[in-house]
Amino acid sequence: MKIAVIGAGAIGGLVGARLALAGEDVTFIVRGANLSAIRENGFKLIAADGQEQVARNVKATNTYAEAGPQDIVILAMKAHQVEAVAHDVPQLFGPQTVVVTMQNGIPYWYFHKHGGALAGSTVRMVDPNGVVAAQIPAERVIGCVVYPASELIAPGVVRHIEGDRFPLGELDGSVTERIGRVASVFTQAGFKAPVLDNIRAEMWLKLWGNLTFNPISSLTHSTLEAICQFPATRGLAGAMMREAQAVAHKLGIEFRVTLEKRIAGAEKVGKHKTSMLQDIEAGRAPEIDALVGAVVELAQLTDTQTPHIDTVYALVKLLAKTMDDECGSVRLQTLT
Repeated sequence: MKIAVIGAGAIGGLVGARLALAGEDVTFIVRGANLSAIRENGFKLIAADGQEQVARNVKATNTYAEAGPQDIVILAMKAHQVEAVAHDVPQLFGPQTVVVTMQNGIPYWYFHKHGGALAGSTVRMVDPNGVVAAQIPAERVIGCVVYPASELIAPGVVRHIEGDRFPLGELDGSVTERIGRVASVFTQAGFKAPVLDNIRAEMWLKLWGNLTFNPISSLTHSTLEAICQFPATRGLAGAMMREAQAVAHKLGIEFRVTLEKRIAGAEKVGKHKTSMLQDIEAGRAPEIDALVGAVVELAQLTDTQTPHIDTVYALVKLLAKTMDDECGSVRLQTLT
């Protein structure tokens, strides 16, 4: 199948390389050093056990028109980066093209075919101008939840850390021929791609941790293990998660694990820096609105009180603004 991967970062690189190694016709749409590296050397994938493979049959371009119509388009950038490319994405569309969204948090299409009083609502935090929804119609979308961890260690080189699960789901919960094709392609590439009848519930399960541990870690410069083992921050995480659970319940979502089990799972990850903390330390714009701000918005839509989430959101947004104003990063400095 012809598959375009927009973005060749940690996840896009992992997915695109594995799909290409499985024999799919993969085009990375990238810029800068990544573009040059992939054109010259292909895409190198370093497995969790250290084994290296190079997908030399991949193409790379920074021109959507050059890539042309695709069978599958994989959106592999962060939610706040999608609007910048939204006007170009339709150049990849043919009559049957599907779009697999790999953003964390609440997606722009959340209320499409949702049912109930909020059906058709717009999540302004992730699509403030309605550009994404207009250019990438929800009818083309297949939802996806990203569980693997990987890192881009050099242009065109990704190291896979752990995990291989990418649950998929049609927005209305149906099992269609097209989602079967996408799941089959992912499975042949060595991923686990179960087709779920409620992709939103799976998104909330991952978001449950992301909306708490990511901003707390960014504000405290602490790892998951430290947050969970320090009583005050463990309590704060629990309070935020209970508030998010109340919002989710009003939207018809039930969690398949308990709150304490979800926190224990984060603690078990150990001395791991969240992606948001890594962005803060590197001076990159952190992914705040899709992970935290969107939950604040959904709380307002459902008339749910979320004082802990609101407070943490305000603090981490100010941190991001200060970084942007000062063109700087924030990290702990070891004193000697």
